[in-house]
Order: sequence, then structure tokens, then C-alpha cells
Amino acid sequence: MWKEETMNIKKILVAVDGSEHSMRAAEYAGGLAGLVGAEIILTHCHKPFPVLLGEPYFQKAINKINQETQKLMAPYEALLRQNEIPHSHRIMDGSPAEIISDVAKIEKADMIIMGSRGLNELEGLLLGSVTHRVLKTAPCPVLVIR
Repeated sequence: MWKEETMNIKKILVAVDGSEHSMRAAEYAGGLAGLVGAEIILTHCHKPFPVLLGEPYFQKAINKINQETQKLMAPYEALLRQNEIPHSHRIMDGSPAEIISDVAKIEKADMIIMGSRGLNELEGLLLGSVTHRVLKTAPCPVLVIR
């Protein structure tokens, strides 16, 4: 018999990077969240801020990264808003595989949904390297969307 708590999905972390694969993951996650009444936590890891730059270049670099991130996140948030799926976002810098697993742990996510590959199609032979690492370190089930 199935245990009710194994299928109690209330928080779904969706890793996004602007790729087709991550948009498909967000679409799937939105559909699942609508069916089970879950909320979605969109998670994106941007490139690290360049700490060696002095002012005003450091602030200009931060502003550019923030603008790029807002532009990248807009379609995902629009998709979820359009379908009335409750969501929030976490935008971090650092290693995506570590960040995704850490955010899932901190937020007590019931599931991670992510694309099989990110923007760099050359990484990893069968799966993207970030996806592969998340599969090894995630604190919850991971659903990989092709």
C-alpha cells in the first residue's frame, strides 16, 4: 500500500537557467503543482559577483547581473502567474548543484524538478553535470524533465 506521506507534495523546487529544458521543467512543475495544490520555489544561480572590481565598476557589474537575472526569471514567473500557481523565487550565486540541494534542504522541498540539461549542452554525457550532481546530493526526490 502507498503511504500518504510519501505523496504529500506541498513544495516543489524548480531549478531554472533560461534553457528550453528548464522551461519544460517549469511547465511540468506548474501542472503538477496545480493538481496537488503545491507551491513552487523557482531557483536560479547566477554567475558570482566580481569581487575584485572597485567602485563604480563593482556596482555596475552587480546591476548588470541583476538585470540579466530579472530578464531570465520573467517568463517562468509569468507562466506561473498566468496559471495561478503560488510561487516564490530564490536567486543565489555559487555552484548551481550545491545551491539547488541546499535551497531544497533549507526550504524543506518535497521534490526538485529540473531539466535534463542546462544551457551548456556539452557538459555531461547523458545528463547535464549539474543535474547529475543534484541527483547525488538532493535531500528529496528529483524529477528530471527531458
